[in-house]
Amino acid sequence: MKNKAAMYKLSYGLFVLTAKEGDKHNGCITNTAIQVTSDPNRISIAVNKANYTHDMVMNTKKFTVSILSEDASFDLFKQFGFQSGREVDKFADFTDCKEADNGTMIITKGTNAYISATVISTVDLGSHTLFIAEVTDGDVLSETSSATYEYYQKNIKPQPKPAAEKSEGKTVWRCKVCGYEYEGEELPADFVCPLCKHPASDFEKVIK
Repeated sequence: MKNKAAMYKLSYGLFVLTAKEGDKHNGCITNTAIQVTSDPNRISIAVNKANYTHDMVMNTKKFTVSILSEDASFDLFKQFGFQSGREVDKFADFTDCKEADNGTMIITKGTNAYISATVISTVDLGSHTLFIAEVTDGDVLSETSSATYEYYQKNIKPQPKPAAEKSEGKTVWRCKVCGYEYEGEELPADFVCPLCKHPASDFEKVIK
């Protein structure tokens, strides 16, 4: 591919996908929820198999998608996108939520609507599973516009100061997802961002 950045020009919404298995609630950030039919009313979501939420949806066949709005804070993205539910309870001290009729959590702050659904079929896509689901419930929570991936990049994600101001000419590698900066002439090939857990391939050199 001549320029991977072309993929970033695709228009995405941003969502918190939540599931519940047993007594455990969990959620993750996704950008792949779309309506696929209106009659019957069905949506699809594609979820990375490495995500704990993926396994919960696969096992229970139930989920809720909370649609993130332009009021969403970066803390909300850190809460559900930069840590694993296998290691922490994301809902332990999180209060901006309520339980949906299907038992999963609705995120009530920084969102403008939610859609609950039941999985009716799955497609193995390799790294991801595509879930096709029947909509069982949904409501509008706010009239604030939905947050797109582009809006997140420009207005929600913290914008680091220019590296030259902070590093006095040192080489800096910046995470394109969350903005974390690593100082060093070379970024280790196996480096993983300590904030958002993205690999070295998602870093760019910003000063030389």
